[in-house]
Amino acid sequence: NLSISIHYWNNSTKSVFPKTSPIPLKSLTETELRIKEIIEKLDQQIPPRPFTHMNTTTSATHSIATILNPQDTYCRGDQLDILLEVRDHLGHRKQYGGDFLRARMSSPALMAGASGKVTDFNNGTYLVSFTLFWEGQVSLSLLLIHPSEGASALWRARNQGYNKIIFKGKFVNGTSHVFTECGLTLNSSAELCEYLDNRDQEAFYCVKPQHMPCEALTHMTTQNREISYLTDKEKSLFHRGVEMMKVSETCDVANSEKIEEKCQVGMKPPVPGGYTLQGKWITTFCNQVQLDTIKINGCLKGKLIYLLGDSTLRQWIYYLPKVVKTLKFFDLHETGIFKKHLLLDAERHTQIQWKKHNYPFVTFQLYSLIDHDYIPREIDRLSGDKNTAIVITFGQHFRPFPIDVFIRRAIGVRKAIERLFLRSPTTKVIIKTENIREMHIDTERLGDFHGYIQYLIMKDIFKDLNVGIIDAWDMTIAYDTNTIHPPDHVIGNQINMFLNYIC
Repeated sequence: NLSISIHYWNNSTKSVFPKTSPIPLKSLTETELRIKEIIEKLDQQIPPRPFTHMNTTTSATHSIATILNPQDTYCRGDQLDILLEVRDHLGHRKQYGGDFLRARMSSPALMAGASGKVTDFNNGTYLVSFTLFWEGQVSLSLLLIHPSEGASALWRARNQGYNKIIFKGKFVNGTSHVFTECGLTLNSSAELCEYLDNRDQEAFYCVKPQHMPCEALTHMTTQNREISYLTDKEKSLFHRGVEMMKVSETCDVANSEKIEEKCQVGMKPPVPGGYTLQGKWITTFCNQVQLDTIKINGCLKGKLIYLLGDSTLRQWIYYLPKVVKTLKFFDLHETGIFKKHLLLDAERHTQIQWKKHNYPFVTFQLYSLIDHDYIPREIDRLSGDKNTAIVITFGQHFRPFPIDVFIRRAIGVRKAIERLFLRSPTTKVIIKTENIREMHIDTERLGDFHGYIQYLIMKDIFKDLNVGIIDAWDMTIAYDTNTIHPPDHVIGNQINMFLNYIC
């Protein structure tokens, strides 16, 4: 795992805990101990990196990248290693790691790409490894997205407050309605409505409206709060990722053995777990079949498929009818793009459903809370069988909140999957990791550094479960999409990977 400069807020920071706690306070439960353990592990990896001047932070221009054991030509399957020595803007070698780097190899003419693996030695040097998957000339690039000082500042700022997003809840009573402030925590002396899930220690609160019961809450919307926990000096660190190094090498093809083992749940993808060639995603750890429409139809026959998560998974339910013409949307008399979506093919007995995950769900659009629950509760309602498949993704909406919110949800989902496997071990469960997004997005709230930490946590929490992994992080680096909603050809390749797991 790539070590990143991360740091939980220190005790000298002014307390920003609001009056309501995200969980009812009791002695530490098993879940709380696991959350504490994960956060402590992240803390220990990299300490805080205060800086007095921009000149002492990592400089892409002054850093030095050297190809180790360079050759005139390479064979397909060879590994090409680069030693990166990072320096500051004064040219001094840095004595610690923690820079947020992204490595990619590509051949644009072949529509080919793959991520590189970055190993941080925590002393100012990094090993960047590329596996040469295809024949031809490749370009290697390494982006410094944030210097270690910036990554450290983002981590501190993230964990300093739950109030970067304003939730507004709509309460309805007959023809009248009223909006009140809501949130994962609330700093208010007013009477509160508490929406608690004691088993999974999830909590959400709204200011109670006058003359309306708490059960009258029907819709929610959100907006950004004008607040920042970064200093002006820290903010100056967050500009466009700088390309540190670009070099071309010619790679000669050699015979490589074909992987015979079929893709199946329980396999753990390496990093990188695949590459793109001619726009197709090709896995490196199992024999993935490119399915045509006839094979997709056969695969989906008799299947019940539940897509639980955010809009990056809703893209799947929009894409599928374009390929499988017999799948039709069923009108559930709901409105808006965040409603439950249902695809049916009655003749083939196929049902595919998408539902959004519960709080935090961040959008300026008003969305319904009816038939809206946490993913663990949704999983608990499914009996499961060999023709049932569940796909789960969450992360993008968690980025503006302290990391414990994400860890708690991931642990809750894992426990729900374990319960599902007790009653139905043949049900297929697929975890889709979150993908990279825009480089220039609001870095403090939504940047990819937060997503990368969640990606590592997700892989750790689900590592020994019998689930299939669709590594959307790895895929979208390979495709170089840099958008929250990847284009259709990427979605199609994610779905192809999913179908390989379930059929």
